[in-house]
Amino acid sequence: MLWLALLALATLAVDLGTKTWALAELDGREPIRLLGGVLYLSFARNTGAAFSLASGYTIGLTLVSLTVVVVIVRFAGRLRSLPWAIALGLILGGATGNLVDRLFRPPGPLRGAVIDFLSLFDKHGDAWPIFNIADSALVCGVGLAVVLELTGRRLNGTRVVKAERA
Repeated sequence: MLWLALLALATLAVDLGTKTWALAELDGREPIRLLGGVLYLSFARNTGAAFSLASGYTIGLTLVSLTVVVVIVRFAGRLRSLPWAIALGLILGGATGNLVDRLFRPPGPLRGAVIDFLSLFDKHGDAWPIFNIADSALVCGVGLAVVLELTGRRLNGTRVVKAERA
């Protein structure tokens, strides 16, 4: 579906652009306080999953990301639901953004550290883990997918009625 591809590409572009900016402008600097301390721009390298979960499992996370990308691309042709296209576009863009880091950033392929730079309420990520645009897209996309599933919306655009769910 066109919306899935457009949203995935836009998410990927914004994610890679902001990571490039963060690497150039924030690496080696003190965190920048914004919005009265609600948001800090704090550079970090993350070998874990979204929000620094599962640090140290970079190779496994890379393989999971590759699998997610392949599965979404396979389902894309059968997709007939705009809400599902939005959810899967966010997931695809986020997964691809972090996958690019894992494949091409130091220390090397399948072991690369993801660039994170957004921190809420604390400059060192103590209140909430430091994250990036891809992480945000993944969380929003998965959250939307859960809501769609719980409300009976299918990938083909139809809706399951309560009697069918029981």
